[in-house]
Amino acid sequence: MAKLIKNQQILDDTWQVLTPEDGADAATVAVPAGQWIVPLAVWQAQPALAARGDVAPLLEGADDPADLADQLGTLSLVAVNFPRFADGRGYSIATLLRSRYGYTGELRAIGDVLRDQFNYFTRCGFDALQPPVDKYTDAQLGAALASLKDFTDPYQASATFRDPLFRRHARHAA
Repeated sequence: MAKLIKNQQILDDTWQVLTPEDGADAATVAVPAGQWIVPLAVWQAQPALAARGDVAPLLEGADDPADLADQLGTLSLVAVNFPRFADGRGYSIATLLRSRYGYTGELRAIGDVLRDQFNYFTRCGFDALQPPVDKYTDAQLGAALASLKDFTDPYQASATFRDPLFRRHARHAA
């Protein structure tokens, strides 16, 4: 079973990602029973999926998070795909979902999610990190989880730290 890091814990992943065939009509793609993460096009073309509760939207780098803005209060999970480690558009999507749109549910990074980027994912607001299946052993995931605590007080503002360091710490007069 696939593993993920969620809220500072290593857990078995019960969600599956639905990948429709190329050229498939989003309105007719079958979403089986169970917990599924579906492309935004399928989510939008089949409004009944929102009522199921066990289906979540997947945003790609070219998708606009504003398309989900009116539904964010009812979504327990939004996933953002990172097709390549060098594609940083998902970081911007996460930051927008957390800061501009006020999304408070689970925000999951999936795809080419690499250990050396885990800290950056969490700084942008991701609380669940789903690396590719069999990319890391349980021991490697444990080490990656521990490494998230290496940087406890970052200088810059982010989705998790609203103010930069100089505003979070009072200076003493000389």
